[in-house]
Amino acid sequence: MNAVRPSAITLENVIVTYRRLPAVHHVSGTFAPGTLTAIAGPNGAGKSTLLKTTAGLLKPSEGRVLRGALKPSDIAYLPQLPEIDRTFPISVAETVMLGAWKRAGAFGEMGAAEEQRVQEALACVNLVGYARAPIAALSAGQWQRVLFARAIVQEASVVLLDEPFAGLDEDTQSHLISLVHEWHENGRTVIAVLHETDFIRRHFPQTLLIARELIAWGPTVDVLTPDNLARARTTIAKWARSEDMPEHQHHHG
Repeated sequence: MNAVRPSAITLENVIVTYRRLPAVHHVSGTFAPGTLTAIAGPNGAGKSTLLKTTAGLLKPSEGRVLRGALKPSDIAYLPQLPEIDRTFPISVAETVMLGAWKRAGAFGEMGAAEEQRVQEALACVNLVGYARAPIAALSAGQWQRVLFARAIVQEASVVLLDEPFAGLDEDTQSHLISLVHEWHENGRTVIAVLHETDFIRRHFPQTLLIARELIAWGPTVDVLTPDNLARARTTIAKWARSEDMPEHQHHHG
């Protein structure tokens, strides 16, 4: 099923402040339609902040994000696992069904076609039989699969993933990365915050390397060079020194 070719997302001199200090500093560039891009960088580099700003969840303090003809419902955002409260009494199927809101409306009737779509999405992430399970009962790996299933049902042309493979077993990881490749082949724009440079080299043709400020952005082979990675480490250390404030040492970027 081919997704409609989405608009490009362009960052124009984006600055995002966190506790009055820049978490992202003067970042410019474009995620071309249908590209598969990793956002990489050291801890505290502003990776998640940049992703949330791209998604429209955070507002830049300066600069702007241009999303062309994209509507908010065209963008699926999967947060880091620890950011989600899973005590809410909702089932796996109900969670996945949330992806269908843009078609049915918040109070729209979910017809047989949507029910079918939810079942297919659960099959796609190897969670057949889990539809009625409460989300509180799931392991981290199963919960991440549910979020991927919700993104499948949403049929968004842009998918933003924040450390989607962190803490998952190898089977789940390889299953979900194959889904990401499928989205990419279908013409979707996929952007993921990732830590492992070897994993990025294997699976992501484009990389944006950030250390609060932009270090490099382009083909992964040109971006993840020893020089650029060293520069990212030096740059983040420089930012840390300039702040010299302990509460920023553990802020996860």
